[in-house]
Amino acid sequence: MTDRNIILNKLQEIVAEENVLTDEPLHNYTMTRLGGVADYFVTPTTIAAAQQLVAFAAEERIPLMSLGNGSNVIVKDGGIRGIVMSLKKLNELTVEGDRMTVQSGIDIRDASKAALQNCLTGLEFACGIPGSIGGALVMNAGAYGGEIKDVIDSVVVVSEEGELVTLLKDDLQLGYRTSVIPKKKYTVLQATFQLQKGDYDSIKSVMDDLTQRREEKQPLEYPSCGSVFKRPPGYFAGKLIQDSGLQGTRVGGAEVSRKHAGFIVNKDGATATDYISLIKIVQRTVKETFGVELETEVKIVGEDPIPAER
Repeated sequence: MTDRNIILNKLQEIVAEENVLTDEPLHNYTMTRLGGVADYFVTPTTIAAAQQLVAFAAEERIPLMSLGNGSNVIVKDGGIRGIVMSLKKLNELTVEGDRMTVQSGIDIRDASKAALQNCLTGLEFACGIPGSIGGALVMNAGAYGGEIKDVIDSVVVVSEEGELVTLLKDDLQLGYRTSVIPKKKYTVLQATFQLQKGDYDSIKSVMDDLTQRREEKQPLEYPSCGSVFKRPPGYFAGKLIQDSGLQGTRVGGAEVSRKHAGFIVNKDGATATDYISLIKIVQRTVKETFGVELETEVKIVGEDPIPAER
């Protein structure tokens, strides 16, 4: 791998010095408040800079991971080697007629609010989803009967080698919490949604109702990654966990929520190791009790911590 100072100088050349941090704690950027340090934490402000970063990392064979708002990821306590590319400053949004184009760092909840302000319907389901546009595309995020696949028109991604590619809806292979994006190791930079003209009051009424339902049912008062597990065919993950008697089960500071069993919350200074250990307990117990395999929806990344010397 290229010398550390050479890497640092090149990164600062691409995105400016103030947008490059070294040995940066990632718990500051994840909604679980978990995670060790990133060797390089880089925040491009333009699509061109993001493309250059990906191309540079590929050329120098430096590991690179993109990060939106850290809502559906658990970063292990050993942190991430190489470059973490934060997309939070890719935050431009434009509306033309019934089409909305948004860069990947925008929170999908904010895109939903922008649709409301422009009297556009179709994104109401996303008003409470805690994720960036990029993350929402990667997993075809959905809630309350709506999914990204219902409204997406096209997506601009950068390939692993640094090439910009435009994908149309059918190219994305959107399914339940899946898409072609992680399979091809693409990074989402921009998305265009095809919405419909609607009535402001009607759209707002739906969003208010969904917000109230979410606040009543979900443990929003604690850090979490949202729903930890995918819905198993024929079942609901939360119901299986609840019926397994796991609510309130703790490992360190991580706890299976007493309010919604599908959530694991950072109740009291949890580590990523606590969180992951509790996930495994839940999976094992549900398998033993009901014979159902729970697959994680949350993405677990990074390095295990180095054991302390005795």
